[in-house]
Amino acid sequence: MISVRNLVKTFGGIRAVDGCTLDIAESTITGLIGPNGAGKTTLFDIIAGFMRPDSGRIELAGRDITGMAPHRLFHLGLIRTFQIPHAFSRMTVLESLMVVPSGQSGESMVSAWLRWGKVRREERELRRKAEKAIDFLQLSEVKNELAGNLSGGQKKLLELGRAMMSDSRVILLDEPGAGVNRTLLAKLTDNILRLNKELGYTFCVIEHDMDMIAKLCDPIIVMAQGRVFATGSMDEIRRNEGVIEAYLGGDMVGASGGAHQDSRH
Repeated sequence: MISVRNLVKTFGGIRAVDGCTLDIAESTITGLIGPNGAGKTTLFDIIAGFMRPDSGRIELAGRDITGMAPHRLFHLGLIRTFQIPHAFSRMTVLESLMVVPSGQSGESMVSAWLRWGKVRREERELRRKAEKAIDFLQLSEVKNELAGNLSGGQKKLLELGRAMMSDSRVILLDEPGAGVNRTLLAKLTDNILRLNKELGYTFCVIEHDMDMIAKLCDPIIVMAQGRVFATGSMDEIRRNEGVIEAYLGGDMVGASGGAHQDSRH
C-alpha cells in the first residue's frame, strides 16, 4: 500500500531520515518503533505531506505521492493522526464527525439557499454514517458532548471516528497510546484491530508501549539513526540481540513474552 524508497531529510546538516526504505502492505497493522531521534515522526510527516523530502520517493498503491500536500493525500485516503489529538473543541462528537467529509453541498452558499433539499438529504446521510461510527467505537454515551470535554483516550477514539468518516485507506497513528489510561487503551487497541480485521483499514503505528505493539502489529519495523535497522514479527524482534541491547533494552523480553517499555525509549 505504501512504498518508501531511499528517503532523505536533513535539518542543519543532520540527517533525520537517512536513505530510509520500507514497505507497508495492504490491510496490515505495521509497527514503527525505535529510540527518540530515530526519525519515526519525521518519516510520518514526510509520508503525510507535512514535510517535503530532500530526495527519495513515496508511492501510495503504486501512485507517486512524493511531496504531495496533506489535503490532496486526504482525498486519496491517506491521513495521519498526532500524539496530541486535534479536536474541534466547541463541536460535539457527532458534529466533529459530520464535518469531516469534503465536498458537502451545504458548504456552498448557493446550495444552502437554493438547494436546501439536497443539503438536508446529505446531512441525514452523514448523520447516519457518523452515528454508525460512534456505535462502532462505543462512544454513544458522549455523542452530544463537546469534543473539548473528552478525556485523552476518548479524543483518540474520536480521531479514529474521523478517519472512518473520511473513508481512508491508510491511517498513520502517532503514539495512539500516549496519555491514555489502561481501560481506554484496551478499548482503543481493540477498535484498531476491528477496523483492520472487519473493515480492511491499513495502519502504521508509532508507539512506545510494547504491549500495544505486540497485540496490534505484524510486521514491526525498527528505526535507528534515520534508517530501518530491523524488520520482523515481535518474536523475531525480541530475539534480535542488536535491537534489544542498542535500542529497546532488556525489558522488552520477559519470561511471559510481555513487554513494558519505558516511554523514554
